[in-house]
Amino acid sequence: MDTLKLEIVTPDGMIFSNDVKSVVIPGAEGELGILPRHASLITLLKAGAIVIEDINGSHEVVAINWGYAKIDENHVSILADGTVYVSGNNDSELAKSLEDAKELISSMSSDSVAMASTMSKIDSIVRKH
Repeated sequence: MDTLKLEIVTPDGMIFSNDVKSVVIPGAEGELGILPRHASLITLLKAGAIVIEDINGSHEVVAINWGYAKIDENHVSILADGTVYVSGNNDSELAKSLEDAKELISSMSSDSVAMASTMSKIDSIVRKH
């Protein structure tokens, strides 16, 4: 099975580092779906959600406020200013991380439609867990 290495780094350190099937990132010009053997590129990222499909087919979400992505054939490095890994072991923890993600994205995005779309996407993926 083809996989790619995904790393998400902030000024505070590594947030995520693992092999994944695919990742969708919020590029400055729109969402980018990245699969193994993708063409190399560097792009600016806007506030939004990084949607990660792990090797088991389940999805994880990381909200970012902005950053850069460097994509090579089998490696994606994301440098983000601020992130919230949307996860939790119970409803209370999950609700807190969703609220933190909403605050992070709203602090950077003046586009209420983009923010609503991002939060809807995050909420949809979290409900599947």
